[in-house]
Amino acid sequence: MTLARRVTAEALGTALLLAVVVGSAIMADRLAGGNSALALLANSIASAAGLVALVLTFGAISGAHFNPAITVSEAWQGGMAWRDAIPYVLAQIAGAFAGVAAAHAMFGEPVFSNALHARTGASLWWSEFLATFGLIGVISGCARSSPRLVPFAVAAYIVSAYWFTASSSFANPALTLARAATGTVAGIRLADVSGYIASQLLGTIAATMVFTWLHYPAKARDPAKSPLRI
Repeated sequence: MTLARRVTAEALGTALLLAVVVGSAIMADRLAGGNSALALLANSIASAAGLVALVLTFGAISGAHFNPAITVSEAWQGGMAWRDAIPYVLAQIAGAFAGVAAAHAMFGEPVFSNALHARTGASLWWSEFLATFGLIGVISGCARSSPRLVPFAVAAYIVSAYWFTASSSFANPALTLARAATGTVAGIRLADVSGYIASQLLGTIAATMVFTWLHYPAKARDPAKSPLRI
């Protein structure tokens, strides 16, 4: 598969993922009547279901990363070439902003708006570290033991992480950055983005090191093929 096709798949898949995450958050907030638990439940289920569908759709093309943390971890583990990682990350970021704009258009919101939702503090940073650590761990382990189950395992983890983390599990630098451009309930203040992304990157590094060690010696695999491919 050419790099152009893979990068396009990453951009399109990430855009659709953000449309699902932000759109379902807006819909849940409007319909839940102030019941935050019900809104979170609806948002988490919709996000996980959408993620399964998107990974199954784009997995055979690009590996369906939709997340710079996953791309960096895969390149580190030899699952893809480092020279391809930068175009992947740029495509994911562009796609994430496009997805926010698409969600806003569906709900009559401005194309972009400044997020006002404060999300900062040690407990939220720790939550993002653990959420990202677990996500990379689930992908790393399942890709080796049951690759066809990766989409479902990741979705199951995402639903649980929405609930067991104080941050509701962003675990994705591209998603975090783009959500600074939504003034809806899904947003995060731009001033708080750096703390989230730093925690996510630390979680990525820690998980990649730990799970690479746990699975050592790794089975030889074609570096051109991502273990996320279905």
